[in-house]
Amino acid sequence: MMGRARPTLALRPYLPQDAELAAEIFRASIEELTGDDYSASQQEAWAALAEDVDAFGARLDNNLTLLGTMDGAPVGFASLASPDFKKHARVDMLYVHPAAAGYGVGTMLIEALEKLAKARGVARLSADVSDTAEAFFRSRGFVPRQRNSVPLGDEWLANTTMDKPLAAEEGAP
Repeated sequence: MMGRARPTLALRPYLPQDAELAAEIFRASIEELTGDDYSASQQEAWAALAEDVDAFGARLDNNLTLLGTMDGAPVGFASLASPDFKKHARVDMLYVHPAAAGYGVGTMLIEALEKLAKARGVARLSADVSDTAEAFFRSRGFVPRQRNSVPLGDEWLANTTMDKPLAAEEGAP
């Protein structure tokens, strides 16, 4: 029996022409990966954030956004929101297509965002994390700070704000 070769993972910058593909990854991730934690109507309200592809793309354009690729094909994206990169930055979005889940794409993306934030002098990274993604973020050193209820259309979705220190805060030992 022959073993299957491990796919080649890589990163590249997000480009404006990637908006439709990123929206597709976003919707597929929500629809196929979050069903254990969110109802169908909550998933629908959440996925609707990508219906206006131009607005969705503008959100990614306004952040530092990376695409994760598997064997050259984009399969995930992550964006870092912080226009001035002072002491704090926020992971705005991190989504991986269900077909690529479990291959390390999410890990590669979050590690890249952490390195970029650190290089810009950011001391703390935060993320508003879905219930589905909480274990992923915990395993990467993020700790829960507060529980949130977010209105989306006629639905309310729960998530958790999580933080990870990247560098010693000023005045800390």
